[in-house]
Amino acid sequence: MTMMNIIEAINSALRLEMERDDKVIVFGEDVGRAGGVFRATDGLQAKFGEHRVVDTPLAESAIIGAAVGMAARGLRPVAEIQFLGFIYEAMDQLASQAARMRFRSAGTVTLPMVVRAPYGGGVRTPELHSDSLEGLFLHSPGLKVVMPSNPYDAKGLLLAAIRDDDPVLFFEPMKLYRFRKEEVPDGDYTVEIGKANVVVAGSDLTLITWGPTVPLAVGVAQKFAAEQGVSVEVIDLRTVAPLDVDTILTSVNKTGRVLIVHEAVKAGGVGAEISALINEHALFSLEAPILRVTGYDTPYPVGSVEDDWLPNAIRIAGAISQIMSYA
Repeated sequence: MTMMNIIEAINSALRLEMERDDKVIVFGEDVGRAGGVFRATDGLQAKFGEHRVVDTPLAESAIIGAAVGMAARGLRPVAEIQFLGFIYEAMDQLASQAARMRFRSAGTVTLPMVVRAPYGGGVRTPELHSDSLEGLFLHSPGLKVVMPSNPYDAKGLLLAAIRDDDPVLFFEPMKLYRFRKEEVPDGDYTVEIGKANVVVAGSDLTLITWGPTVPLAVGVAQKFAAEQGVSVEVIDLRTVAPLDVDTILTSVNKTGRVLIVHEAVKAGGVGAEISALINEHALFSLEAPILRVTGYDTPYPVGSVEDDWLPNAIRIAGAISQIMSYA
């Protein structure tokens, strides 16, 4: 075991899988010689060479188009989009090619490809760097969307994603890249895609979240338990496509109260889908309306106001208090 942050865990996973499988190719803008903007691919080109760790032009559509072609021909490409907001340039390749290939070919062609991209607020980035866009891809059947919140999950989920025979979008929270270190196995292990994690067990309210808001939610839950005796169960989804509906419903049937927290805008988001699923399958377990604490329905704001735009402890605590006020 080694103490790693998320960046180090991602680098470890890429290095391990490239050693294990010579069909794994890493490429993207500045991933080679520079080791990536955040150094997630640091040292990989020196170890594996320029033919397996490739610096590309600034052309997201070309990067993802190349990944589709490589995967269709038997390679396992890991493509990096430098910031998630740049992925709009590659929406055609993702939604109309990668997502549909297995369906279009009646299962004869699969695309074992991974698209990595950093996202999320709280780091004062320029426009199109911090956007949380997972909701766009939830609406594209055929894509898996993985969003880890800690180093252990980041390594295990990335190894699982590279070995998956379908396209996986692997979104990495910038704010948590070096947020903390934890023990991570040096060797091989995987975390199951589509399986949520109950981070904090509780009995009074279910708080569902993922990615950069997980540590925030845990902190609020611990404060409520200590100061008000309210037992908040915190679920880290880990994966938003597919959703772990069983874990969600098990918790909701136990607590009867639900709060959903995410950074992405509220309208049409993953939180709305979760709320609908709960209403369809666990309506009569609910003792209060489902509430959401999210980003606002605007473009991502300038850095001077992003702290007020993002979910924060005050907004989450207020929502919990409102839900608990229902007798």
